[in-house]
Formats: sequence, C-alpha cells, structure tokens
Amino acid sequence: MRPQTIATINDRDYARPAAPAIVICLDGCEPAYLDRSIKAELMPNLEAMLAKGTSRTARSAMPSFTNPNNLSIATGRPASVHGICGNFFFDPDQNVEVMMNDPSFLRAPTIFSGLAEAGLTVAIVTAKDKLRALLGAGLDFATGRAICFSAEKADRTRIAENGIDDAAAWLARPVPEVYSADLSEFVFAAGVKLLNTRRPDVMYLTTTDFIQHKHAPGSDEANAFYAMFDRYLGELDARGATIVITADHGMKPKHTDDGTPDVIWLQSLIDQWTEPGSARIILPITDPYVVHHGALGSFATVYLPDGADHAAILDTLRRIDGIDLALDRGEAGQKFELPEDRIGDLVVTTPAGKAIGIAPEHHDLTVLDAPLRSHGGRDEQIVPFIVNRPPEALPPIDDLRNFDAFFVALAAAAAP
Repeated sequence: MRPQTIATINDRDYARPAAPAIVICLDGCEPAYLDRSIKAELMPNLEAMLAKGTSRTARSAMPSFTNPNNLSIATGRPASVHGICGNFFFDPDQNVEVMMNDPSFLRAPTIFSGLAEAGLTVAIVTAKDKLRALLGAGLDFATGRAICFSAEKADRTRIAENGIDDAAAWLARPVPEVYSADLSEFVFAAGVKLLNTRRPDVMYLTTTDFIQHKHAPGSDEANAFYAMFDRYLGELDARGATIVITADHGMKPKHTDDGTPDVIWLQSLIDQWTEPGSARIILPITDPYVVHHGALGSFATVYLPDGADHAAILDTLRRIDGIDLALDRGEAGQKFELPEDRIGDLVVTTPAGKAIGIAPEHHDLTVLDAPLRSHGGRDEQIVPFIVNRPPEALPPIDDLRNFDAFFVALAAAAAP
C-alpha cells in the first residue's frame, strides 16, 4: 500500500508517519568516526540498529558546510532552491559581508513548517543558535504544534518564540559551554525527553562539530563522543521511532606532518594578477565560532574587479598544485547546485589535505590549539546515511543525498 501523502513541500511528497520520525544530523561525522567507534566496541546500540536496519553513505550538499547542509536537510533540496549557500556570504547589493543566519535569506519553505501546517507536531533542537532562526522559519509556535530551540541559548527560550519556556530548566541541565561536546549531549538529552514527554510526529536533532574539528576518528576524545551518542541513540530507538542518522559534512585533516595548517592563500595569489586588494575573497565557512577552524575550509568564492580576465585567472588557478576545482559562476552553479547570484565570479575548492585562506594576515591561527581539521570541499561530501528500518521499508533512491533524510524517514515511518 502506498503511504498517504500529508504534504507536498518543495515539489516532493511527504508521507504521514504512523510513529515518530527522527532525523539526527551528526555535525562533521566523517564515516570513519562511526567505523572506528564500532570497531572499539563502543556503539552497541548502533550495531543493533545496523543489524536490523540499513546502512549506506550519501553525498552532502555543496559547499560541505554547516548552514547549507542543515537547510538542505530541512528543505529536502540543494542550495539552488533554498538559497543558503554558506555560513557567510557577500551581499553585493549592500556591499557588505554578512552571516546567512537570518530567515530573510531563505528562499524555500522548510519541511518543518509544511508538516506543521498539515497538522503534524514538530520539534527541532540545534546545538548552536546560529541555525535556530533558519530551521524555525515559518513555524507558528502559538498553535502548540512546534518547538525549536538551541542548546546554546536554552535558558532564554520562550513559548512565543520557541514553543517552550526555559528549556534548560525543563531539561534540568545547565547551558553548556559552546566549545564542548556537552553542547551536543544537551541536544540528545533534549531529544530523548521530547520523545518521552511530547512524542512529536517529526523531530530534528543537529549537533556541533567541535570534537570532529579537533580529534581524528579513533582518538579517545572522538570515541568518547560517539559512545555518549550511542547511549542516547539506544533510548530513542527503544521507543519505536523511525530514525535516520546522517551528517552535514565530513571532516579531513588539512595540515602538514608537523601540524602546520596547509593553506593556499587565495588573495595573495590573485593579487599577482589584479590590482592588489581589488579582488574580494569570501570564505563561506566563516561564522562566529572560529576557534576550532580559524575560518579555514576547502571552499571559497571570488569577486573579481571590473576588467579582470576571468578566463586567464581560472586557467592559472587550475594549474596550481593543491587546487581541486576552479570554476566560473555558471559552472559552479550547475555543478554544485548553487544560487548563482550569491557565489561571486569564481568558485575555488581544495582537496582533502588542503585549506583555503585569504592571506596570512587575515587569519589568527593562534586560536587553533590542535592541528587543523576542516571541510567544505568535495572530499568532505561523503557522509553516513543509516536508518533503523530494513531496505525494503525505504523508498528506492539511487543517488542518495543527505537531504533525502526526512523523505526517507517519513516514508519508512509510514510503511507497514
């Protein structure tokens, strides 16, 4: 029997779930983190889920950063549809560089608002507050069908704005330090309590990648994080919810053997071919939380000055060792499914071992207290996609994307 469609959102039909459908976004979860933790026998609940369910990998949206991918998961579509193409971008109309954390930048409705309008109850818990307004866009908290808050500001929540008063007091946990694994644990603990006490039809739990930026798969710190997650996963799974586990992006080391960040300084390069300082380099990884990555990732956009020879600059960039791709606006928009009016004249990416910076004087690398691990490029696109339901309960998708998560979760939750 075909599942009943409850809502069509961004040209995709979503099924009415017969039990809670939960999507968990493990920020920065390179598949090796789970593999190594399982090998260390630290994730028995995930192992049990794998035995009865489905384990695949999926591709994330590009750039492989937090905001674009969380909004792709939240809308079921790439950035070309929802418009959030970075954590940070250059607004040429205003001639300013701005954070893309305001709902005014969003160009498509979220799955959450569409399902709430259709009568389902939804709950969203994010680690950092930078995502809260975007994920909660369009939700009417006065209806009692929606909750959306961040762990970072859980003590400031109000029913009118978040659907719940003082979430920290409700959970009986203090607000965690933002640079900590505790911030993600708060998200998991809140998810378990929401499932136990309010049992929303749909829930989204999304974490922070503080641990992943600092610690490699199989390290004691990483294993402890995933062992902690596994305990909460077991509680969620035991309560009959359909669960999809995925990630917004992977994470790769981007440093030399001695721990020095391995960086291509893009402004310094382009200044050789244009009037120095006339090109504007935008690093979309930039956000208020730069301690663990120093605003160094593997994706950059470039605004060239009038009269610059775009073709010659692209040709030269493509010849530089350590650059993965150098594309013009049209090529990048098509290849990476990006909104062309928000990505500059050129897009440059680097492979797993390299990062992109503006120029050395633009980055305070003293904030890095561990060898650089970061993301943003194609090599960080492969992420886990695990469902606690067997393959036959899932809709067939050949080119699986992380933003198929809610489509899969609701279809599986509607299956007999």
